[in-house]
Amino acid sequence: MERDAVFSIGEYYHIYNRGTEKRDIFLKPDDYLRFVFLLYSCNGNSPISVRDFKEQHNGLPLAKVKRGDPIVDIGCWCLMPNHFHILVHEKQSGGITKFMLKLLTSYSMYFNNLYERSGRLFQGPFQSKHIDKDEYLNYLFAYVHLNPVKLIDSSWKEKGIKNISLAKQHLSKYTFSSYLDFLGESREYGLILNKGAFPDYFSSEHDFGSFTEDWLTYQDYKG
Repeated sequence: MERDAVFSIGEYYHIYNRGTEKRDIFLKPDDYLRFVFLLYSCNGNSPISVRDFKEQHNGLPLAKVKRGDPIVDIGCWCLMPNHFHILVHEKQSGGITKFMLKLLTSYSMYFNNLYERSGRLFQGPFQSKHIDKDEYLNYLFAYVHLNPVKLIDSSWKEKGIKNISLAKQHLSKYTFSSYLDFLGESREYGLILNKGAFPDYFSSEHDFGSFTEDWLTYQDYKG
């Protein structure tokens, strides 16, 4: 799960990975929920608590997870059936590498045990792109959050959106990303984010909504 990469404190990175052979890594809602739980619980300097995992299905609130101090800052995230995206800020030296090792190892163990399989779940080490331009960082908040539109219109980026109303409705019901947190919905998943570590691109929930709608209708979108 580790990879050779140098992550610099104070810099931003787009982290992503997909299932080996492009296989689905989330087969049912509980799988998504486990990964979301891990996004929060693995982002800390304390060891992962097996007890917390056992209590997760009993509705253990994220706020009660004793993870210690965060080791990375997460700006946004999105889970898709066979891959994921996370926008992160290197908070401390080695934070991203440690966080991703904990996250992917924990989820792989959960998945392989549940579905009685063995071997690699993900397509090699996680991938990363250094974000060295403000325009690119801004753009990623659209790219990451609009991924779920592919589930109802796979060619929308190349051919344009067919039904923007349907796309917005789909996004408003898709709970496995931080899209709803940026629209101001009050939910515990919001604890995963540290928006303060990222530029304040959106002055209001309405501003964010307009921003993503502009990208939905932009005909030359190349995400």
